[in-house]
Amino acid sequence: MKHTFLFLLIFFISNNLRAQKEEVFNLPDLQEKLQLQTVNRKVKIVKEEHVNFIQLSENKKEGLVWLPIKQFGNGTIEIQMRGKDVLQKSFIGIAFHGINDSTYDAVYCRPFNFFAKDSVRKIHAIQYISQPQYTWKKLREERNGIFEKSIMSPPNPNGWFTLKLVLEGKMVKAYINNAKGPSLKVEKLSAITKGKVGIFIGDDSGGDFKSIKIRTINNKN
Repeated sequence: MKHTFLFLLIFFISNNLRAQKEEVFNLPDLQEKLQLQTVNRKVKIVKEEHVNFIQLSENKKEGLVWLPIKQFGNGTIEIQMRGKDVLQKSFIGIAFHGINDSTYDAVYCRPFNFFAKDSVRKIHAIQYISQPQYTWKKLREERNGIFEKSIMSPPNPNGWFTLKLVLEGKMVKAYINNAKGPSLKVEKLSAITKGKVGIFIGDDSGGDFKSIKIRTINNKN
């Protein structure tokens, strides 16, 4: 019985590991290799204090930077990014399950609201959207307080921080840095289960981005 239990345990662990795949995308490297697909943004590689990152220009329209990955379904996406504490000038996050440049889901942060003294602005620190049908404006007007929340122990709005998404079926959970609990937990509004992954950046916003780590789980179908 003991040997059977050990065999089953080893089989379970090894099978679980095989079902997971982790990739780390160094964004400056991908930009140098022309492997990033940009939408409404210019990309510049910057070196600052021995750290390389990409810097995205501002634009009046929403922007995207797609990675060379097309069929991500369940798993985690983790991005290192930096915005700024300037009102209405910093909307940065992750686009996922993208079909094209206008159809995708996204979770993004508004760093200028991280430490807002105004209670209404404070609960608009992190947001889920599903383009093109469920924009932030539509969700705020029709389902206020459900798809955007405040962040417990928010990071420096002018500094680097990590946004991690955990996607499992219809559930989307968003974590900031090493927080044990999610800042945002919602059910997806779109029926799309797989698609492209990249950076989302809002109107009149730029941003800095180092790398994206993706762990896919059980994407066999």
